[in-house]
Amino acid sequence: MNINSPEFNERLQQLKDVAEKYFDSLRNRNFENIPYHEAAALRAPLTPGGVNNPLHGKEDIYDQWWKPLEPALQGVTINVLGHYFHEGLEGIITEATITLASPSVTLRVADRFTIDAEGKITEQENHVDPREVTG
Repeated sequence: MNINSPEFNERLQQLKDVAEKYFDSLRNRNFENIPYHEAAALRAPLTPGGVNNPLHGKEDIYDQWWKPLEPALQGVTINVLGHYFHEGLEGIITEATITLASPSVTLRVADRFTIDAEGKITEQENHVDPREVTG
């Protein structure tokens, strides 16, 4: 894809919009709005199986990750610091700070998303040092 083409710029905007929608969904604790593909995979340090055993499927991601996490996001503040695009435009990494109300901690995250042509997240990998919340 030519970097001067309208398609290139449209894809960059699509990737950014998906990442922003993800973080907006966290702010609002409205996880059903996260644009996951039905067969999405999620890797995160705090998921039941950790990063080496991803959750598979939109429903399992919601039931095993977001539903239990929802109370911790009460009063959350999220500041998106920047976006980094995969050279092939298959994905994006978004850097952000997430400040929890209880416990009162700020986490620095870099969440990686692989996004299909329809704007659905097919893979997600969260990079965060969980020691602030795990002790």
